[in-house]
Amino acid sequence: MIDWDRVTRAHVLRAMEEYDRLGPERFFAEHGFAPTTTYELVADNRLYPPKAILGTAYEFATSERLGSSDFEGGRSGAVKVLGKLGFAVQAKQAK
Repeated sequence: MIDWDRVTRAHVLRAMEEYDRLGPERFFAEHGFAPTTTYELVADNRLYPPKAILGTAYEFATSERLGSSDFEGGRSGAVKVLGKLGFAVQAKQAK
């Protein structure tokens, strides 16, 4: 069972900074995730992949790497955890 209580808002912000610094392709390659398909984390008028950001935040918090298949990204998974930390997550907009 994953202990999401170990992840703080600061860990999530650090993961978002890492995403901005590396860019999507390199971020996904280095942290083992893929682009989002259903939801987007919204912060400062920018969009982030919630599952990838939360998984990376967990790695920062615990030094343990999660794979994409280790947890859910949807409403009962990453979206819920990020919401509890005060982040806005929305359904992905069609482009």
